[in-house]
Amino acid sequence: MLNHLSEFKEIMEKANLDEIVIRSFEKYYLQVLSGETGKLSEKDISPPDKTNIIDYQDLETPDSAHLEKLAVIKLNGGLGTSMGLRKAKTLLKVKDDLNFLDIISLQILHLRRETRKEIPLLFMNSFNTHHDSLFYLKKYPELKTGNLPLDFVQNKFPKIKQSDLSPLKNKNDNLNWNPPGHGEIYLVMQISGILDQLLNSGFEYVFISNSDNLGAVVDEKILGYFAENNLPFMMEVCKRSNMDRKGGHLAQTKSGQLVLREIAQCPENETEFFQNIDRYRYFNTNSLWVNLKALKKKLDENDNLLPLSLIVNPKKVEGEEVFHLETAMGAAISLFADSKAMVVNRDRFAPVKKTNDLLVVWSDAYKLQNDYRLVLEKDVKEPPKVYLDERYYKTIEQLEEHFKEGIPSLKKCRKLEIKNDVYFGKNVEFAGEVVISEKGMIEEIRKN
Repeated sequence: MLNHLSEFKEIMEKANLDEIVIRSFEKYYLQVLSGETGKLSEKDISPPDKTNIIDYQDLETPDSAHLEKLAVIKLNGGLGTSMGLRKAKTLLKVKDDLNFLDIISLQILHLRRETRKEIPLLFMNSFNTHHDSLFYLKKYPELKTGNLPLDFVQNKFPKIKQSDLSPLKNKNDNLNWNPPGHGEIYLVMQISGILDQLLNSGFEYVFISNSDNLGAVVDEKILGYFAENNLPFMMEVCKRSNMDRKGGHLAQTKSGQLVLREIAQCPENETEFFQNIDRYRYFNTNSLWVNLKALKKKLDENDNLLPLSLIVNPKKVEGEEVFHLETAMGAAISLFADSKAMVVNRDRFAPVKKTNDLLVVWSDAYKLQNDYRLVLEKDVKEPPKVYLDERYYKTIEQLEEHFKEGIPSLKKCRKLEIKNDVYFGKNVEFAGEVVISEKGMIEEIRKN
């Protein structure tokens, strides 16, 4: 396979990308050329020791809240293409006529009022979401604090044609680029000056989470534990269920260092071990607590390029098969000695990735509290599992059309599976486990 690196470099230089961003792409492109797999075998890892795992239930109320030293960053680079969107996913209305950006903003403003601490909120946007998001956030002029900006923007990597590993050259230049994954956050914080600004302003800790996970809010007990134990890096994890067996899991190396293993990093003949939820019990929620001084030190040690595992993400652009080169921010757990994982309840993990998830959050299974936290209703022990036929419910437009009369009650429902083209009336209620296979309109209570 020919090496097209010089061509990629020329394209990136013309796009005025920082020299270190070009070096970052070069490092990962050469890994692709060399055929590196990034596989993590059973012989190299084991389940994490109890000493590396903290249970939220064991936490005590901290002596000091440490809130005056905390900043909050939300990852906001996604377009929601899996739901047919072509704008920032966080502009999508999600609860009580509020979108994700509304709820995140109202959460932090409420926290500031209650604690009288000016906790900064920053968004890491992509080139796809930057303008739309900042324009919308003008409705909350009080969000910005001090000299800190409201957002900083990810860089972009050129897409790679799978056929010959050359640059994609679509007539629409926007289609030739992809965000490099949220693992780039550490580099972007450094080269944008955000990291130094936070440190120089007296901030020592940052809580980073996905914008589409409204359960990820500042928790003073978690912050207190993280600060008082002087940890460099901590990841919130949840216990895996059968629903999670194909997702990445937490493990540790033979030397006792915590690591993440994604399904793409698992050798094919070890899938049974990977999916064994009794062996590997925890998954990453992508909510992280990071010590800013430790991060600065680690970046300086690595010439700003943290050695995060490469993710080669296959995609299609107008029929052309391409690769996106990406990294994940949770992979940094393997870089910090004494990093830990904290087991939290599922109420801190309510992501909206597909229309299935959105229907659950729209429903009465969830409610917004006065502090704008999204929580399950009192008698709902866990979110109902919803499966929607993607032929009819894959996009937001399809979902809204089928439920335009009203959202069914799901607070008594454990599982809902819809296998056909079904529309719903105003006062539909589901209870127990319900499977709908027939086409048509449903206007009554369904129980099983």
